[in-house]
Amino acid sequence: MKCRKQILRNQRNFNSVYRKGSSRGSRFVVILYKKNRMPVSRVAFVASKKVGNSVCRNRARRLMRESIRTMGVQLKPGYDIIFVARNSINGKKCPEVQRTLKKALRSCNLIKE
Repeated sequence: MKCRKQILRNQRNFNSVYRKGSSRGSRFVVILYKKNRMPVSRVAFVASKKVGNSVCRNRARRLMRESIRTMGVQLKPGYDIIFVARNSINGKKCPEVQRTLKKALRSCNLIKE
């Protein structure tokens, strides 16, 4: 379970990542990230209305959250990371999402090896 400090909540922080951060896209997810000068990384999982109705959006967020949790990798400290679901995530299983997330995180250099 993540502690409260590791969850990105503030609208100001979201806007900062959207405006000044970098991004990397994969098949099911877009990753936006920015350095935050803190000892921990904060994450957020987002699914827009393009993904589908509320059931589809909640499933997409749960899939991304569970994929990160079970991946067994540690995110590098000091980043704000936003995972944005694409509508191609609909109907996919956790292992598929996990593979693409891991690949995207590696390309962003956000995983501790």
